[in-house]
This record gives sequence, structure tokens and C-alpha cells, in this order.
Amino acid sequence: MKLLVDERDVKFVLYEQLRIEELCKYPVYSSFSQDLFEMVLEEAGKLAEKEFYPANREGDRQGCRFENGQVRVPEAFYQAYDRYREGGWLPISDPPEVGGQGFPVVLGHSCIEIFGAANWALLMYPGLTHGAGRLLQEYGTPEQQEQYMHKLFSGEWSGTMCLTEPQAGSDVGNLRTRATPLDDGTYKISGQKIFISAGMHDLSENIVHMVLARVDGAPKGVRGISIFIVPRLRYAADGALVDNDVACTGLEHKLGIHGCATCTLNFGENGACVGYLLGKEHAGMRIMFAMMNEARLFVGMQGLAHASTAYLHALQYAKERLQGAPAERMKDPEAPRVPIMHHPDVRRMLMFMKSSTEGMRALLYLAAYCIDRVRAAQSDEERERFQGHVDLLIPICKAVGSDLGFRVCETAIQVYGGYGYISDYPVEQFLRDCKIASIYEGTNGIQALDLVARKLMVKRGQLFKNGLAAMTEILERIKKNFNLRDLVQIYEEAQESIIQVTKFFALKGMTDDFQVPLLYAKPYLDLCGDGAMGFLLLWQAHLADRRLQEIYRDHRAQDAKAQAEILETNRSAAFYFGKIASARFFINQVLTLTHGRARAIMNNDKSALEIPEYGFALG
Repeated sequence: MKLLVDERDVKFVLYEQLRIEELCKYPVYSSFSQDLFEMVLEEAGKLAEKEFYPANREGDRQGCRFENGQVRVPEAFYQAYDRYREGGWLPISDPPEVGGQGFPVVLGHSCIEIFGAANWALLMYPGLTHGAGRLLQEYGTPEQQEQYMHKLFSGEWSGTMCLTEPQAGSDVGNLRTRATPLDDGTYKISGQKIFISAGMHDLSENIVHMVLARVDGAPKGVRGISIFIVPRLRYAADGALVDNDVACTGLEHKLGIHGCATCTLNFGENGACVGYLLGKEHAGMRIMFAMMNEARLFVGMQGLAHASTAYLHALQYAKERLQGAPAERMKDPEAPRVPIMHHPDVRRMLMFMKSSTEGMRALLYLAAYCIDRVRAAQSDEERERFQGHVDLLIPICKAVGSDLGFRVCETAIQVYGGYGYISDYPVEQFLRDCKIASIYEGTNGIQALDLVARKLMVKRGQLFKNGLAAMTEILERIKKNFNLRDLVQIYEEAQESIIQVTKFFALKGMTDDFQVPLLYAKPYLDLCGDGAMGFLLLWQAHLADRRLQEIYRDHRAQDAKAQAEILETNRSAAFYFGKIASARFFINQVLTLTHGRARAIMNNDKSALEIPEYGFALG
């Protein structure tokens, strides 16, 4: 996993920060142990290195092929997918009764990072399948579960989510796909869906589509939408699988994730497409949104996975690439050439990448851990509190993971210089593959609206208040650490600025200026994301400082010189020092800007709303 994820940092977040081994005291996870967790991570790393990663470059170059109405994935994907499916990785965090292994969600997401860093395009096939399986687990009838769910969780069949139409992207309520009731209780489906990831391929015999459609006579808008199970091959009366009139009409030629087939699907061209209602009529959006947390966290993991491998590739390159003299001898033509990581500007870029990746990892793993606490809750109050944390974190995780992940990939190219821009080196692919994450599963602007217009409104801001209370409890312990007092002060000032913007939005929402919170929802989400990562990195610095001081004491390193020697020879000491450095860099370089960014929002500038349409030009 050397160039995929920082294994040591993964374990730090899991065991030293979140202490996930304590989940084993709850009945739902009582059969597990830290040793088992370690074994899972090790095996995931082996499969990612041996099968997923070697197939990534070939998958990007070869792409998917559309031939005679059929789609073939890159040749290198078949064996890797089979190994993934055979290993039971798809349902690793699902309960045994559906064919899963029941491991904690946070451990499953650690594996997602590993596999995603190795080959995100390939991971999308089982990732989408898992979402379809979870819908059936939650809302399917026993017959539907028997026919479809178990085959999805095993990976024998694949699944998709079919929402987008040519005229209805984010405006799902404007969809035109129709569902006409038939006498036997099924529905005739007709319509077109576009941008369907993994919509057609040959990794599995069958593909089960979860399709949003409007039953004839249903109300307009999102209230009239239902969701249907529409398999590519359906069961005939004799139990045989027959064609279900689902046709792929072409593949999109896109910037990245070339190995994942992005399809246009036509349902019912010949009037013979049958769908099976999932849940009740007109409940499609409610059912789909129930799975959105999982889907959006998965997309956030995409940004983290790409950032992780981009950083490690850039770090290795910076250690090996000889160019320029050391800064103190830059005017000396006889000075030896040094690796570029000795240059201050390159170190700044590496620190940006390191601190951003570590902050994202902590943020996304925390959200997954909160899902585990929902599963393990011993009371309704505990379950509701942690579900509130999940609901508040999800839009932040999706947007921060995808936006910041892209910036890390961009910076990796900058570290490589001209070589980073050409396809002989891998970082340009990471950037291309990562970009879509800020767009699909709801653009990041929509994530911001979800945060401001929905999550902050729940019980008059109770989710926000509960999140602050949980952070304050930890912050009180950190305040006792004399070595971090300057960082605590910066963080508290940043937090107060975010609170003031939150109050500002609440007041504006009750006036004729209610569009102002909508106008600045995305900058506000970015503030919340930076604040959350700043807090998590500060928490990590506190834990790391305690361990570093213990190492110094154990080695009787009492002065600066002795401690410097320890840092040169002791890998654990260097790691913990690096954790503190990440927090210092991020808090000093990012959180110090919070006050100005908050002021920019609260200046109440409405020029973007007031400018006439032709003021933008092209008139």
C-alpha cells in the first residue's frame, strides 16, 4: 500500500483517535477484535496492490467499448473484480443475514479508501451494486429480496441508480419516465435515463436498475415519483431469465473514470420493459434519500482516495527528483543538486497535501464511525444523537472530500512540474478521475443547500448545537495541553466566526433577504468543512503530542538537540511530530482566514443577485 494510502495514519485515526476497538463492546460488533480489523486491512492492501492498482492505468487508456448494443469493460478489470467478489468485500459491513460479514462501517470505509486509491473506476461497479442492495434490504418485499438482494450483495449481479434524464438533472421532479400499472401488479416502464454509471457492462450476468419514474396520473413534482426494480434480465413464468427491454444506446466520452461505463439507457423501446414497485407508490424520493447518506459519503471517499494516492506519489517523486541547489547555496554553481523536497515551496505544497489528506481522512472516517454508533446505540436518545451527527456531516463530507481531493490532485501535478501534465506519469489521471466527484450524487452547490436549508433547520438548529457540544467536550481536554495553546486560540476564533455566520443565516432566513443564505451556502459549507477539519487535526495534534512527549521521556531526550536526534532515528517520533506539524500548518494557513471569509458572507453583498441577466454579457 506504499503508494496508495498512509497505512500508519489510517491506523492512527482508527485506533488512537476514534478507538474503534471499543465498538467491540457493543453486541452488534462483539464477535470482532482489533486483530481481525488489522487482518482485514492487510488483506485489502494486498488485493488493491496486486489486482486493482495494476489494472488502473490500462483501464484508463483502454476504457469501455460499446459494440452491437453491448458494453465491454477493460480487459484488466475482469480478474480484479472476480477476486473482489470472491473475497466477500462488497458486503463487508452488512449483516450476515444478507450475506455480509458484519464488520463496522468505519472499517469498511477504510477498505474503500484503499481500493479506491488503487482503482476508483473499478470500485464504482460494486459500490453502486451495494447501494441497490441496501435499497432492497430496507424496502424490498421478501420475494424481491430473495430474487435480487442476495445476488447483489454477493456481487453475482450488479446494480445501478437511475435518476438523471436529459431535461431533469438535479431537477429530479421534472422527470418523464413513466410507469403504467399492469393487471398482475407490475408496471410497464418507458423512458430514458442518462449518465448512468455502470449502466451496462459484462462484469456480471445481470444488472438490476433502481429507476425513478412517475406512475400514470401521479402528482407533479417530487411528490409523484415512485421507484422501481427494473432488471436488465427479468424472470419469466418458468423461472428463466429473459430480456427486459432495457437498451444501452451509447457511452459517454468523458474526462476521467474511463474504466467505468457511463451509459444512456432506454427503457421500453419495444413496450416490453417490466418494473416492480419498491415500497409504495409516490414514495420514491423518500426511499432514494434514505440511501443518499451512503452514496454521498462514498463520493466523499472518492476525493479522499485520490488525494491519498496523489500525495504519496508526489511525495515519492519529490524525494527522488534531483533539481536545483539547496536554498542556502542557491547562488553557488558548484553546489550539489538536491531532491526537490528540500526546496521551501515544494515543502509548502507537500504540507498542504499532507494536512488536507489527513484532515479529510479524519472527517470521513468520523462520519462512518457515527453510523456505527447509530447501529450500536443502546437507547433511542443515543441513536438519534449520532444519526444527527451523520446527517450534519454528510453534505460536508461529500463536498469537502470532492473539492479538496481535487485540489490535492492538482497540487500533485504541480509538484511533478511538466512531467505531471503528461500521461506517462499517473497524477494527471488522478485529477481527471477525481473531478466528477464534485458533480454527481448532487453537485456540491446542492450539498450546501442541503446543509443550510435542511440540516440547519432541523429542530431549530439542534443538529448544529449537538455537534458543537460534542466538539466542546473534547476541546476542554485539549485546552489543558500547554504546547497547543496558540492553535486552540486560532481554532476558537474560527469557530466563533462560523457560529456568527450561522446566526446571520438564521436571521436572514426570516426576512425578505432569504436568498442571501442560498447565495452564500457554498462558502458557508466550505467554512464548516475547514472548521471541522481544523478541529479534528487539533485533536490529533493533542493525541500525538502526548505520545511524542512519552517517547522523549523514555529516551531521556530533555533538550532540543537530543529531541532532534530522536526525530531522525525514531519513526514513531517522526510520525507524531508530523501529525502536530499537519495541525499547525492547516490551522495557521487555513483557519486564520476564517474571519475574513465570514465577514465576506455577512457583508450582505447581493451583487450576484442584482446584476441584470445581460450584465453578464453574451447579449
